[in-house]
Order: sequence, then C-alpha cells, then structure tokens
Amino acid sequence: MSKAKITVVGAGNVGATTAQIIASKGLGDVVLLDIVKGMGEGKALDLAEAKGVYASAGNLLGTTDWSLTVNSDIVIITSGMPRKPGMSRDDLLAKNAGIVKSVTEQIVRTSPNCIIIVVCNPLDAMTHVAAKVSGFDKKRVIGMAGALDSARFACFIAEELGVDIGDIRGVLMGGHGDDMVPLPRFTSIAGIPLPELMAPEKIEALIERARKGGIEIVNLLGYSAYYAPACGAVKMVEAILNDSKTIMSCCAYCQGEYGIGGAFVGVPVMLGSGGVANVLTLNLNEKETADLNESVNHVKALVEKVEKMI
Repeated sequence: MSKAKITVVGAGNVGATTAQIIASKGLGDVVLLDIVKGMGEGKALDLAEAKGVYASAGNLLGTTDWSLTVNSDIVIITSGMPRKPGMSRDDLLAKNAGIVKSVTEQIVRTSPNCIIIVVCNPLDAMTHVAAKVSGFDKKRVIGMAGALDSARFACFIAEELGVDIGDIRGVLMGGHGDDMVPLPRFTSIAGIPLPELMAPEKIEALIERARKGGIEIVNLLGYSAYYAPACGAVKMVEAILNDSKTIMSCCAYCQGEYGIGGAFVGVPVMLGSGGVANVLTLNLNEKETADLNESVNHVKALVEKVEKMI
C-alpha cells in the first residue's frame, strides 16, 4: 500500500502540532505549508531532526509552494486568524472566510481528489466556505469540532468523577463553541449513562464549562488552544486513512437528518476512507431537539453572513 500524503495548511501552533502527531504516528508523508517564508520549512526541519531521537515513519517537508502539495490524500486547513482575549469565534468570520476561500481554491487546483478537514474558526461557517468553494462531494469536507468538544467534556467529567478518561464516551451536536449541544443521555462512563453518576446541576455546570472551554484557554494563554485541536484532527485522519468506520462527532453536512434542511453542523458520524460514510440519527427528546434547532439556526445565520463575503 502506498504511503498517504497529508498536507497541513498553516504552520502555527495547531498546524505544527498536527504535523508532529501525524509524524509520530507514522500515518504518512506530511507537507507543512505556510505563507510565511521559513515558517513551514523551519518547523518541518525541526520535526524531521526529532526523528533522530524518536524514530518515526514518513517524510516531513515545509514549504510555501502549493505545487509540492499536489495529489494529497487529505488536506487539513488550520490557517486563519486565532482568537484573542475578548473575541468570539464569530469575530473571526470575515478575516477567516477570505483565508479559507483562498486556501480552498489552491486545494482544488493541486489535490482535487482529497478529503478536506477544516480546523479554523468559526468552524461550522468555515466548513461551509470550503465546501462551497471546492465544489467537492460534501462527504469529503468535514469540520473538526466534535472530537475537540467531546474531549473537553470528557476531561471535565473525568476530573469530577475521578475516573479513567478512556472510559468516557460522549456525543455532542450543534455548532462549535457556545452553541454546542452536549447530550448527557448519550454520554457514558464504561457503559453507564452519565445521569446515573452525576447530579443534573453538576452536569449542567460541566456542559457550560465545555461550551466555554476555548475561551477559558484563550484567557489563560492569550491565544487559542492547539494541543487538543490537533489531536482531534489527527483522530479524524486516522479514521479516514484506516477506513475504520470510527464513530465520532464532526461538523458534517446534514440535509434530511434531524430536520436540519441543509447545513454543516456537529453531528455523530461514521468516518471512513471516503470521508463521512454515514450520519447517525439519534432519537432526541423535545429539549434536545429544541437545543439543536437553536444551535443550527445560529450556524445558518453565520452562513448567511459569510455567503456575502465569498
């Protein structure tokens, strides 16, 4: 089997960390591209030299030249303006819409058969931009949000209950960030539903912290998180390359599912070699449905704004 080629666009914290994890796992050859001369080259060289300490498979190449990304199997878009203290994800809309549009046009030119994973914010709207500009089958354009949101929720649950985080499985839906819709009924610890182990008011407190998880880190660091987002992106890469049919929450296109009627939004999906193999439809109760609809409406409002920018 030929080695996979994975391009990471943006050599900032998220992009470089994503490249590092992909290389350490030996998932394929990595091209780290950035518009800033020396940024991708320097970080790729540093990562390549690290292989002399901890050996890993796959080559690492840093560049500003899109021609070196040709025929990538997966392209991960991490480029974009990061959040700073006091900024919402929505504040990034205009700036990052232009960046994602430009990047996607290059992707179409160099890797027309690839799968696109979008990581930059506001996530759901940027995934829409990449899908519209590329014209790709919507199953091949996916946003990384649910893996990160689920990880944050799991972290807080594990801390509260004092359990192994590896035993926690969660489902989150809706828009990324403040509008996410964690589903306690579908969240379990070693198969035990979360509501059986935690009081409702404590669950609500952890949900609120998960929703604010990104800005909590921004306020501490002065810039956006990158370790957990990178891990979320790599988990998606693994599922696609291994055709493992892994079930996780991702930003995916929904038409008839959940009555969404056409939008990229967080839902549980099955990921495989072609991207989204299937959107899983859960039997939501009245409150869960109302919360999801409210979140989807906010996503659609952002998309209406971004449509005027591209």
